[in-house]
Amino acid sequence: MPPGITTLAADAPQLSAANTGFMLICSALVMLMTPGLAFFYGGMVRVKSTLNMLMMSFISLGIVTILWVLYGFSLAFGTDNGSVIGWSSDFVGLSGIGVTELWDGTTIPVYVFAVFQLMFAVLTPALISGALADRVKFTSWALFITLWVTVVYFPVAHWVWGAGGWLFELGVIDFAGGTAVHINAGAAALGVILVIGKRVGFKKDPMRPHSLPLVMLGAALLWFGWFGFNAGSWLGNDDGVGAVMFLNTQVATGAAVLGWLAYEKIRHGSFTTLGAASGAVAGLVAITPAGGSVSPLGAIAVGVIAGVLCAMAVGLKYRFGYDDSLDVVGVHLVGGVIGSLLVGLFATGGVQSDAKGLFYGGGLDQLGKQAVGVFAVLAYSLVVSGLLALLLDRTIGMRVSEDDEISGIDQVEHAETAYDFSGAGGGTAPRTTTPAPGATAAPTNKKVDA
Repeated sequence: MPPGITTLAADAPQLSAANTGFMLICSALVMLMTPGLAFFYGGMVRVKSTLNMLMMSFISLGIVTILWVLYGFSLAFGTDNGSVIGWSSDFVGLSGIGVTELWDGTTIPVYVFAVFQLMFAVLTPALISGALADRVKFTSWALFITLWVTVVYFPVAHWVWGAGGWLFELGVIDFAGGTAVHINAGAAALGVILVIGKRVGFKKDPMRPHSLPLVMLGAALLWFGWFGFNAGSWLGNDDGVGAVMFLNTQVATGAAVLGWLAYEKIRHGSFTTLGAASGAVAGLVAITPAGGSVSPLGAIAVGVIAGVLCAMAVGLKYRFGYDDSLDVVGVHLVGGVIGSLLVGLFATGGVQSDAKGLFYGGGLDQLGKQAVGVFAVLAYSLVVSGLLALLLDRTIGMRVSEDDEISGIDQVEHAETAYDFSGAGGGTAPRTTTPAPGATAAPTNKKVDA
C-alpha cells in the first residue's frame, strides 16, 4: 500500500457467499476429474492392467492431500522467496488461518482457495501415470508422487501463480494450468519413460484399449469437471471473465473433437471413439491456458489446431521409440504447449487482461513471454522428473519384473483383477437333473448357462 493512503473498512473486500459457494462447487468438479481420469486411462489399457491404472490415479488423492496440508500450500502460495518458492508458517498444517480470512484480492476465504488449488495438485501427478501403464511398481509410484509434487509441482505452481513467482511477474498468461499442470505433467512423463524404458512387446504385440465405453465415460467426466477447473480459476463470478472461460472451454473442446476426427479420417480412414475422446481431452488441455484471453472464435481456432496437431503427435512415439503408453506426451505436453503459445497469437486484450497477441496488434511481446514460460517449465520438469525416476530405479527399482508384467500387474501389485470371468454368466456346470424314463442321459460335462 502506498504511504499516506488509508483503506477504509467499507472499502475492504467482504466475504461473498455466492463466490464462496461457487468455488466450493468448482473444487468438487475438479476433484471429480481425478476419478474421471482413472476411468479414461483404465479403459485404454489391457484387462490385466485396469485396476493398476485406476489405483495410480486414486492414490494421488490420498498422498497429495496430506502433503498439501502439511507444507504444499505454503510452498506454492506462501510469501515469495527469491521468486522461486513460497513459504508462510501460518500455512503449515493450515493451522494459522482464520475461518473467514479472505485470500488476497478476492472475496473467498483462504480455506476455499486452498482446497480449490489442492484439487489441481492432486490431478497433475495422476496425469503422468498414463505414460507408465503396465510396468511400474505401485510402491515406487507412490514414492515418486511424494517426491515429484514436493520438488516439481509446488515450486512450478509458485512460479506461475504465486505472488512474486518469476513467471507470474514476467507476465506469462496461464489461466488454469497449461504450463503448471499439463506441460509440467507431460514433460515429467517423458522424463520418466526415458529412464524406465518400454513395455514388453512395445511395437510388436497388440495393446488395444480393453473398454472403449469406459474411455468415453472417463472423457465425459473430465469434460464435465473441466468447467470447474477452468471457470473456477478466476476465483469469482463478479465480472464475467469466468463465464467467457466456461463458454470457451466448451467451444474449443468441440472444435478439437472435430479436428482430431477429421485428421483421423483423412489419415486412417475411420472416425473412432478413441479419437473422439482423445480429441476432447486435447481441446480441454489447449484452452486451459488460453480461454481467458481469447474470443469464442479464437477458441475454435485453438481447438482445431490442438485437435489436429495432438492427433499427429501421438504417433511420434513409434517414430522415436519412446513408450508413452496412453499418449500423455502427445496430448498433455503438446496440447499444453500449443495452448500456451497460441495466447501470444489470439489474445484479444479484452477479457482476462489487456495483453494482446500478434493477430490483435500486440506484436511478439506476449508470444515471447509465453515461450519463456513453456520452455522453462518443460525443461525443469523433464530433467528433475528424470532424475527422480533414476534415483528410485537405482535404489528400490521402478519396474516390476518382466514375468510379472507379462502375467499382469493387477494380480501382482494389487492381488485383484478388474473382471471376474469365472462367476455368473460365464461359468460351466454339470447337468444334474435325472433324465426321463427311456431318455438318453446327457453327458455330465456338457456346458450350460450358470
